[in-house]
Parts: sequence; structure tokens; C-alpha cells
Amino acid sequence: MNLWRSKFYVVLFLVLLLNCNAQKKKGSNDALQLVNQNWFNGKALLNRVKILSSNEYKGRRTGTEGAKKAKTFIINQLMALNVSPLTPNYTQPFSFESRNNSYEGENVLSVIKGTKFPEKYIVISAHYDHEGIKNDEIYNGADDNASGTSALIAFAEYFKKHPPKHSVILAAIDAEELGLKGSIFFVDHPIIPITSIKLNLNMDMIGRSDASELYVVGTNHYKQLHPAIREKNLGLQIITGQHDGTGSGSNWTNSSDHASFHSKGIPFLYFGVEDHKDYHKPTDDFEAIQPVFYHNAVYNIISIFRTLDKMML
Repeated sequence: MNLWRSKFYVVLFLVLLLNCNAQKKKGSNDALQLVNQNWFNGKALLNRVKILSSNEYKGRRTGTEGAKKAKTFIINQLMALNVSPLTPNYTQPFSFESRNNSYEGENVLSVIKGTKFPEKYIVISAHYDHEGIKNDEIYNGADDNASGTSALIAFAEYFKKHPPKHSVILAAIDAEELGLKGSIFFVDHPIIPITSIKLNLNMDMIGRSDASELYVVGTNHYKQLHPAIREKNLGLQIITGQHDGTGSGSNWTNSSDHASFHSKGIPFLYFGVEDHKDYHKPTDDFEAIQPVFYHNAVYNIISIFRTLDKMML
């Protein structure tokens, strides 16, 4: 074989190899879209994050016009899906003092009645507030926590075709960044009897992970929940036991709104990723969200919910 022909076949082999790998990746993405399409709208999932983390919302600081705009956006999304309000106008207003400032916050609460256990409730939560504007820079909070907020709406989409057995409260929580004030108010001033809340699933930063790792906190505190975490998951690794206070990682038991439920003895699972370089920085923008990981994370969280919903809580 002469040198020219040899080079030709080498190039041809590389082209075929690259095309084969591209087809494999394309097939994987097609399969992911196929799995998700009956549960939630993947494009809408991303678009909501893009909207909520845009400069127009100015970082969604509690009490600001940006936060009020975010509240209205969430309510409009719920109304479009015909999800019933838990409170008049979907809101639970509260006020508090923090760092020598006064704040007016509003939780956004909706409810889906259960088909089998309507008097028992699962609260699915995600905080929608963020850091606002600091030193003239907008902290858009795409991962923290527009990602979790949009996932709440994805749950609402899922329930349209798959009604839950337990009643579900979708809680978009305000003032998490100011000391969990919204979730503390929710559990201290429950709209329903606190004893009827059997479980909290909290989502806070689920939109990106270079290692494709989604952490779940709570199974060491509430071991009865561990069987719901599957060993095989779609497109990512789910890790338990590392951030419950007994593993090698930092303790996330009180790091987000699930802590308020835990303080009342309500079992919880918290879904989140490790802090990344843009955590609480003005660079936590939509462009850094990883669509495939994010889709997989939401799919797996819904799948875990499905398992828990079948259990007698």
C-alpha cells in the first residue's frame, strides 16, 4: 500500500470513528428526550431557568421588584397548568428582621390532591430567592436556585398526567438566602396540620455537575427512605451518606430549607450538587447550566418521588 493510500485510509477511519461517536451521543440524547417527554417539557424546563436568572429579575432578592416579578412568573406558570392554590392568590406573606434590615417575603404555595391518601401530604420545595445586586453586579442565581424552582414546575407538568397518591404541596420558598426564613415561617404557621406533612423533598442547586453527581441528604437521618434511592440511575450518579453528618463531606443537614422540616421531625430528602466555582457569585448564569445533567437530575428526582409516593408514609 503506498503512502498516499495509507494516509487516505487513516483519515477515512478517523472520520468514521468520529461519526460513530457522534451517532452514539445523538442516540443517547434522543433516548433521554424520549424518557422525559411524557413527564415534563425539557425545553420549557431550561427556558424557565433562563427567564428567572436573566438580568430582568435582578437576582431575585427577597422584597425587591425582581423577587416580586419571580413570584408572579411562578404563579402564572402554575395557573397555566391549572394547579390549585393552597392559599388565596397562591401566596403566604411573612415579614422578618435580618442583618438590621426589615423584609417582606412571600412563599408561593399550590396543592395537588392525592388519589389514595388525600389527608397525607408530601411537600416538594425549592427556594426562588437569591442574592440580588451587590457592588453593582447582578447575582442571577441560575443554579442557585432557578434550577430547583423550574423543577417544581416540571413536577406540576408531571402531575397533569400522573396524579399522586399522596397530596402534594409545591412550595416555592422565599428568603432561604436570608436564614431559611420562608421555610421556617411555613412550618411555624402551617396551612394544613403539621402532623399531616409526612415528607419533604427539597431541591437546591440541581442544574450542573462536572462529575455528573447528584447528592441526596437525609437517608442517614431517616433510614426508611433509603430504599427509594435506586442503585442504577439515568445518566448520572446519585450519592447518599456523604453529607448527612456521618460521611466524609461537609454536613448539609441544615444547609437549605429541608432543615426547617427536619426541626419538626418531618423526614426529608435534599437533592443538590457540590458547590461549584460560581456558587454565590455573579457568574452563576444560565449559560453554565448543563442541560443533559439537569434533565437527568429532574427525571431521577421525579422517579424517586414515584417510589416514595407508592409507600405508606
